[in-house]
Amino acid sequence: MNDPTRSRSLQIRAALAVAAVTGLGATALTALPAAAAGEAVTVQYRQSSTGGDQVEPWLKVVNTGSSSVPLSQVKVRYYFKADAGASYTYACSWAVKGCANLTGTFGTLANPTATADRYLEIGFTAGAGALAPGADTGDMQLRFHRSNWQSLNQSDDYSFGPTQTTYANWSKVTATVGGVPVWGTAPAGNEPTPTPTDPTTPPTTPPPNGAALFDDFDYTGHTDPAIGAHGWSVRSNSGGPGVPGATWAPENVTFAKEGTNSIMNLRSSTAGTGESTRHTEILTRASKFKNGTYAARVRFSDAPVSGPDGDRVVQTFFTINDLKAPMADDYAEYDFEYLPNGGWGEPADILYTTSWETYRPDPWEAVNQHSEARTSYDGWHDLVLTIDDNAIVYYVDGQEFGRHDARYLPERPMSINFNQWLIDLAGQTSTTPRSYDQKVDYVLHVKDQVLTPAQVAAKVGAYRTAGTAFQDTVPATQ
Repeated sequence: MNDPTRSRSLQIRAALAVAAVTGLGATALTALPAAAAGEAVTVQYRQSSTGGDQVEPWLKVVNTGSSSVPLSQVKVRYYFKADAGASYTYACSWAVKGCANLTGTFGTLANPTATADRYLEIGFTAGAGALAPGADTGDMQLRFHRSNWQSLNQSDDYSFGPTQTTYANWSKVTATVGGVPVWGTAPAGNEPTPTPTDPTTPPTTPPPNGAALFDDFDYTGHTDPAIGAHGWSVRSNSGGPGVPGATWAPENVTFAKEGTNSIMNLRSSTAGTGESTRHTEILTRASKFKNGTYAARVRFSDAPVSGPDGDRVVQTFFTINDLKAPMADDYAEYDFEYLPNGGWGEPADILYTTSWETYRPDPWEAVNQHSEARTSYDGWHDLVLTIDDNAIVYYVDGQEFGRHDARYLPERPMSINFNQWLIDLAGQTSTTPRSYDQKVDYVLHVKDQVLTPAQVAAKVGAYRTAGTAFQDTVPATQ
């Protein structure tokens, strides 16, 4: 979590509700697997604006097949040519299915062309339901713009149709069902290719043992000598992020058994003043983690343990290194951030995943790519982040949540962190004491290996079956 009270503007934060699923791919419809039999969709498109400050692709997905199609299996891609050095922000203005049931993320083409090097991928949550044969989604009024609101050029965008002012089938937008291409033509050289494995049955056997960190958080308390011996630091020093004047309280990081598992609990509290506010954080002292797989099982909480609700709480799992200078290009940070009561311009619960290239605290400027889902995540969730030489991918409960570009890959190793803090005291102005809990079951990092969520679960299970509560074989230097 980089600091500056994370005062990202609504403009910067209104981006990328995400879910991009790895495509199975097939070069011809005759190669469709049995799971896709009878499933077919077309995409209709109209442009809402030819202006120079944002792109407004309005879309409909139509089920032209013979069986019902769960929209959660559908992905739609709109291709465009990025402006030099630009990052982009996605938004949904209105949708018949509800904007909260749509997701959007930006990706980079493996083989750029003169009219496309990026794409916006639209997906659907389970709340969008299914399309019966012959049915369509109705309007999806989408838009995206440069994150700094500078002007952009649509005229060289592959999927843009300047004269397409009414809905009609549009083959320059593609669609997949369950990872199988069923509609449209991608820019030349970017046609999907067959993949040897079926993503519906991902491998569950962990790869051969490699350097890894695993911690089951089986400690007696924040003063347990094993915490330091295992490379962790429970924060007590002052400073941001969060409420000015707040204390980072190591005594509020506690450990207990829940069933057979040991659980770490971070409790943050306030009575409506900076002096009464207690934040919590635990982090690795070493910054030695870079490419590979990061995973944790985390319990987010929508409501306080006691007292009035409404504080703008941030509950997190993230990796980070230090910002050596404003806009330094070797900075890196990768976040899961849950805001149960909103914040940063959001009115209600929202989950972000954010990949950082760099930032400047004053005046505030951010270079990042992020994904969001506006829904409750109260309860336990399996969080997985993978980083290789091509992309950063976030998973929540086994489903891909966000896929971010290679330009945000880390240049230097990072630490691993969990914290819970309050953005400010404006969400709840009462002086009645209240406290919030964030729980963590385990953390895992596997160096230089990209694991599927199923492989993560298998690896954690193997540690626990062997009775291994802690292991750290990650070398001190990369």
